[in-house]
Amino acid sequence: MNNKELISAIAAKTGLPQPDAAGLLETTVSILRSLIAADNAVSIQGFGTLDLRKREERISVHPSTQVRTLIPPKLVVGFKQSPLLKNKINNIES
Repeated sequence: MNNKELISAIAAKTGLPQPDAAGLLETTVSILRSLIAADNAVSIQGFGTLDLRKREERISVHPSTQVRTLIPPKLVVGFKQSPLLKNKINNIES
């Protein structure tokens, strides 16, 4: 599902016009982006938790040339799904 399809689904589900649904989605994503960038975990009940995680530096080896490269540490967004979402994905009734 791409951005346009998500906006259409939001508009259909809420009865909002498409421009309002697009604004709602952009505002939500902007808030999530700001919270995660400020190192705050965002927990959405029934969906999961988004948080900032530190990936340590590591050495990567190119398989064909065997050249070793140091990959520096970086921050990544992690996601832990809720039990409700996990059961829905695995078709387990709860």
